[in-house]
Amino acid sequence: MKSAQEIWETAKGALQVQINKANYETWLKDTVGISHRRNQFIIGTPKAFAKEWLEQRLHSLIRKTLMGIIGHDVDVQFQVCALPDGSVDEAEASHGGPYPLQRRLPLPKLNPRYTFDSFIVGNSNRLAYAAAMGVAEEPGHEHNPLFIYGDSGLGKTHLVHAIGNDACEEGLNVAYASGEQFTNEFVDAIRQKTTDQFRAKFRSVDLLILEDIQFIIGKQQTQMTLFHTFDELHNGNRQLVVTGNRPPGSMVAMEKELCSRLSCGLVTRIRPPDVDTRLSILRSKAHCRRVEIDDDVFQYVADRCQTNVRELEGILNRLLAYARMAGKEFSLDMAKEALEALQQTTAEARPVTALTPVSILNAVADHFNVTVESLRGRKRDSRLVLARQIAIYLVREKTNYPLQDIGKLLGGRDHSTITRGYQRMSGMVTEDSGLQRNIDQILKRLPG
Repeated sequence: MKSAQEIWETAKGALQVQINKANYETWLKDTVGISHRRNQFIIGTPKAFAKEWLEQRLHSLIRKTLMGIIGHDVDVQFQVCALPDGSVDEAEASHGGPYPLQRRLPLPKLNPRYTFDSFIVGNSNRLAYAAAMGVAEEPGHEHNPLFIYGDSGLGKTHLVHAIGNDACEEGLNVAYASGEQFTNEFVDAIRQKTTDQFRAKFRSVDLLILEDIQFIIGKQQTQMTLFHTFDELHNGNRQLVVTGNRPPGSMVAMEKELCSRLSCGLVTRIRPPDVDTRLSILRSKAHCRRVEIDDDVFQYVADRCQTNVRELEGILNRLLAYARMAGKEFSLDMAKEALEALQQTTAEARPVTALTPVSILNAVADHFNVTVESLRGRKRDSRLVLARQIAIYLVREKTNYPLQDIGKLLGGRDHSTITRGYQRMSGMVTEDSGLQRNIDQILKRLPG
């Protein structure tokens, strides 16, 4: 009579050809057959999380495979057992290790529509797409960390969600958060004295996706927490994927250690789509909505919208809605009519003055009851110094104006002076309520 281990080795051979290699290597390779008594078969696994995954994802396939080998129905059970070196991972067995809560975390809130298959590749995003694919295929090994940056609406979120969706399908443990969510959860953990649970959530995963990293600029404690989180993940060959509106080296108020860590993998940019990519996106979106649209309409829309994918999709949605309401066939004339109506509505809703570095300087000067010339001048009384530093901070944050150009805007000040002013404001803005009130009042003066 064959032993439980012999039966299980035969079953593993059969299972290996039924599931993908990553799942087999991750969840089945190190399992053992513990016992086979009557209608019960017990399988041992070295980790509790693997036990839970097998129970939830592969139980029925394993049971069916064992039935074919044994020749009768069998009750399959899993239990945490000895590791290969003979020791027992008691933390895993009891869920009482340093990261017990992560084992019961729900799947991250990823958009299932954001997949690699639905992403339109063009010259503007080809490198970022290839890098994301590489990470999805070998998380923790290639491009770790992966840092994708660019303006809003260009596809950064689509790519990182695609990585996360692939990882979840492979049974990997994934955590996803925006920079704001990460910061808020960290602050709540400090207030509620639950920092162990916070660390468990973000440091015991196979893949951490963190979006809009620029939100943590100036938040020193949050940055150091992310720095230690990065080290723990990276040292364990686990993957970190980050997005931002600019590269780490341009985030001058970011801690040097964290900036260095985020730059040590691959930093890649997504640019606004060229016309061919915009046309491909429009055709793909129309195909998904099962509508027939002439190429001259696509060309007209692509020529009118050159900024980002999100706006492109919004215009297409506008055309679809307009055609339904007006009961008209899709045509170039209908597209022009719909977009002219949209342009008129947008113009009425949009303030006349755009948000520019000069408009910010004017708002700061009005708030402090000083002249723009004095902001550009050399006087250093406390009121003017504060006004200048707020102007530097707001111009950088609201327009992403280069620091060197901000120096020129403020009377030809050198880059190091502007950098120090921006860093000082970034560090103070979250801690000084009076400063935040000043900034809020200035922002109310600005258009939009």
